[in-house]
Amino acid sequence: MKQTVQNLLLSSFFLLTITACDAKNSDSNPNKIASIPEASGISYCNNSDTLMVANDEGWYSEITPSGKIISEYKLGKYDLEGVFCEDETITFAVEDGALLQVDRKTMEKKFLKVKSEKFKLNRPMGIEGITKIGELYYLAIQAKKKKDSNLLVVKTAANYAKVIDIINHRVKDSSGLEYKDKKLYIVSDDKDKLYIYDLKRDKIKKKIKLPKFAQEGIAFGKNDDVFFADDDGAVMKYTLKELGIK
Repeated sequence: MKQTVQNLLLSSFFLLTITACDAKNSDSNPNKIASIPEASGISYCNNSDTLMVANDEGWYSEITPSGKIISEYKLGKYDLEGVFCEDETITFAVEDGALLQVDRKTMEKKFLKVKSEKFKLNRPMGIEGITKIGELYYLAIQAKKKKDSNLLVVKTAANYAKVIDIINHRVKDSSGLEYKDKKLYIVSDDKDKLYIYDLKRDKIKKKIKLPKFAQEGIAFGKNDDVFFADDDGAVMKYTLKELGIK
């Protein structure tokens, strides 16, 4: 009961913050569909046609593709930097090296420390993006040098998350990750770029210049919609055509 009351109070505070942000940014970019403080990751949920938006102070919000906020929930003191939505589970990338899995119905949490014998996560590097291909999670490491710019390929089980491969994609300052139509999309906050990466050939296929904002996550929805989490406190919506993605 205590936890329920706490979440209700926190949710009320969060809604007030969002309302204030909306009022302050009434003349904002027309591509902005919602105000989410410190939005750090975004993922599209196919079964509910909604978006999950992570906040780096341990919040997440569920919103509609038009930007209507459905709910918010405080998970705890986690630096959430990415999110991947499935029918029953939401998996968050925790910056300092972990996955946080949340049951969408019961809200039960499972914290899995990412372990590796070949890779050690050192500050200021951290996990910034997450996607899933088949049964494996791909985690983007944010780094300032190309040699440190890696993807961690992670296998999970009931009580562990283990790195089984490391891919040096050479994209500096990667902050978001998505997989669609056999292509890996990597958002970089370095010079506002979106990279299309070929996993099989281990090479960058295309670079796309993005509008200038603080990109922290990318998600593809229906009807050619592309969504971004903006660390300055917003969710942005574009079309594939607007961005030059075919």
